[in-house]
Amino acid sequence: MQLPIYQVDAFTTQIFAGNPAAVMPLQAWLEDELLQAIAAENNLSETAYLVACDKGYELRWFTPAVEVDLCGHATLASAHVLFTELDHPGDEVRFQTNSGELTVTRDGGELTLDFPGVNTSAAAVDMAVCDALGAIASEVMVPGERGAALYVFEFEEDVAALTPDFAALKAATDYKIIATAPGDEHDFVSRFFGPQVGIDEDPVTGSAHCALVPYWAKRLGRNDLSARQISERGGELSCRLAGERVFMSGSAVTFMTGTVTL
Repeated sequence: MQLPIYQVDAFTTQIFAGNPAAVMPLQAWLEDELLQAIAAENNLSETAYLVACDKGYELRWFTPAVEVDLCGHATLASAHVLFTELDHPGDEVRFQTNSGELTVTRDGGELTLDFPGVNTSAAAVDMAVCDALGAIASEVMVPGERGAALYVFEFEEDVAALTPDFAALKAATDYKIIATAPGDEHDFVSRFFGPQVGIDEDPVTGSAHCALVPYWAKRLGRNDLSARQISERGGELSCRLAGERVFMSGSAVTFMTGTVTL
């Protein structure tokens, strides 16, 4: 069996930046164990699988270790492949996912994700997490359900200087950790650490902005925000909060096309 595969750098206009994702269009779903094995072999933060359906495409995301319920950059990468490699008609694609229907619209070279917002509430600073991060946060915000917690710092340089002990971080909390602060040239910056799902640091994390955008919109008093994830590769997002939805815009580029032989 031979299957097409595309590797795409998302939230960037150039290769070797942004967040790489593998995208694999399928005729029908394979066994979950095989999907996970392929994702582990790809060894990227996410492998996205697509199957056409009456309402667009069913979409699932796998890290090298687990399936996840929401992923922004691999959704952006999937839409990019459909539009640029597979001749998807029009300027909108609809994905049916474990997080509900997600849409991606195209405007020239820019793609916009329509994702559910995540509200967070204040919580006590977990010193075990701070010890693992290597710095003490000024504020902690957590979602209503287990997901990703925001550890808020005063300055961009504080987030940039973090040197996490990932084994200690995994042991300290069930939450994935988003470190964030006001940006020097952007409204806010962030980094994302997810050793719980097999990703020590994710280069650019769309799903993290589902919580970041509502937090910073409330804190800054406006709904249109510019963001940068300051990982080693880095990536930029234009964000907008509209009610309970978060819109994130960015670009993507195809790095590689190929064939998986099973």
